[in-house]
This record gives sequence, structure tokens and C-alpha cells, in this order.
Amino acid sequence: MFPINRPRRLRQNPQIRRMVRENIVTVNDLIYPLFAVPGTSVAKEIISMPGVYQLSVDKIVDEAKEVYDLGIPAIILFGIPETKDVEATGAWHDCGIVQKAATAVKEAVPDLIVIADTCLCEYTTSGHCGYLEVGDLTGRVLNDPTLELLKKTAVSQAKAGADIIAPSGMMDGFVQAIREGLDAAGFENIPILSYAAKYASGYYGPFRDAAESTPQFGDRRTYQMDPGNAREALKEVELDIAEGADMIMVKPALAYMDIIWRVKEITNLPVAAYNVSGEYSMVKAAALNGWIDEKQVTLETLTSFKRAGADLILTYHAKDAARWLQE
Repeated sequence: MFPINRPRRLRQNPQIRRMVRENIVTVNDLIYPLFAVPGTSVAKEIISMPGVYQLSVDKIVDEAKEVYDLGIPAIILFGIPETKDVEATGAWHDCGIVQKAATAVKEAVPDLIVIADTCLCEYTTSGHCGYLEVGDLTGRVLNDPTLELLKKTAVSQAKAGADIIAPSGMMDGFVQAIREGLDAAGFENIPILSYAAKYASGYYGPFRDAAESTPQFGDRRTYQMDPGNAREALKEVELDIAEGADMIMVKPALAYMDIIWRVKEITNLPVAAYNVSGEYSMVKAAALNGWIDEKQVTLETLTSFKRAGADLILTYHAKDAARWLQE
């Protein structure tokens, strides 16, 4: 009781505050997303994501070198193909854009971890994450046939040099299918980082500009989770763990920190939080207008993910954060 107890004693100078800080973000926590496109010397800024670019493979390699020099341990690759089709050929073809980027990065920066996003929405003409029933304009993806495409995609990405496979399509059984495919192809040591709890969120808008993956009709609510559900996230996580996931992701992060906390409570697996495009763009827009201190808000947000239980943070702020953390 006051005056014996005075919590401010441990806040009175930076050194004490640093000593007793409970949660600390380090550069080791960060994963930087990159968007690969065909061509050479392409660096096209995404209007809705200031500071983030669509990059050709040569530019991806340059970016990977910078990321590695900053001490960031991993990147995650997304791809925008030259052409799209109903079979999502660009996702699983050995000469797909993510495959080319993964190989080039591993040759140039072998110690940088390359995570491959394993999804189909960037590669299908519909913008959906798999096969659709002919004539169906609701966005109901055919689950089981899509698993075969995801399996082929994961194996091709592993062959190209990806260190970690990250399936994001929210198909039932996708972890099991991918694990079986990787193991049968001799990639039993490739981990799976599952987008286990991925919500049908309004925070993805800028990403869809970057990945050119906006659904041409309908929406993704038949396979991504309802934002009102929490217990369902735990069910999804438990299923993915049973199917062989090595790491678990919650996406988005900012509006779903309660989910990160709940997931961390039920598993000892590493938990990743995806600080998604809309969250990034809101901070950038406010900072560009002079309304907030970008550095303070960004580091505070990343720390909040750690406080909620995240072990890893996928964030477009990664390079800036790495520099700020070194100051």
C-alpha cells in the first residue's frame, strides 16, 4: 500500500526501465515480406503501401542482401505471375516467379531464410485461392481438388530452395496434404508455417493491390474465418498442429491480439503474427500527415504483438524497425 509501494521507483530513468522491461522486440523476431514480379530492373512502388515495392528478381536479390545486412533473419515471398489461369499454373510451375526469386536469393544470400507463401489467389483468373465450381460466383472454393494444387506448389517451392513453406489458403486439410507432398518428395526436413487462424479481414486491401489478387467476384468468407470467432481459431490451430504444422500464424495481428494470446496459451509451437498491409498503411498515412511519430508507434505496435505472445512478426516495417532497434 502507498506510500510503502511506489511503482514509479522502477520508472524513474531509462536504465531502470530497460532493466525491468518485460517484453522486448529484437531484429531476430522480424520477417520481411517481398513481392516478386516478372521483368528486369523493376521497382514499382505500391501506391497504397508507401515504401513497399513490386520487385523483379534482380531487385529482390538486392533487397534480400539489404535485409540480411540489417540482421533480419527471414523474408517471405509473394509472386505476381505474367499470366493467370484456372489451374494457378504460375504457383506450382518450376519456372514460377516465386520459384525463380527463391533460387536467386538462396544463391546470393544462402544464410537468409526464404519462406514461400503457398497460396493460389495471385495466380488464378478468379483471384480466389483454388478451384471454383463452374458458374459459381459466390467464392466457394472446391476444397479437396485445391489440396492437390497446394501440394504441387509446396513441392516446387521447396525444390527451388525455399526453407519454409507457409500455406495461407485456409483450405481444410491443407497442412496434411502439403506435409505428405513434401515428405514424399524428400523434403521431410522443410518446416511448415501455417496460416492457421486467418480471418476474412478488411485490413488486407493494400496487400491485394500489391499482389494483384483481389477476387473478381464474391469474397473469401467461405474459407477465411469470421472476425467474430475466437474459439474457432483454437480449433483451426489444433487441427493444423495435428496435421503436422511446425509453426502457427495469426493474421491479421493488430485487431486480433486476443487470438494471439489464446493461441499461445494452448501450444508450445512458435506463434507468428502477421502485421498486415492495412495496419502498415494506416501508420504510414498518419505519419506522412504528421499526425503520429512513426518510429514510436511502430515499435509500440510491434512490442504489443510480443506482449500478446507472438514469437515472430511478419511486418512491412521490418527494415525500419531493424534500424531503429540498433539506435
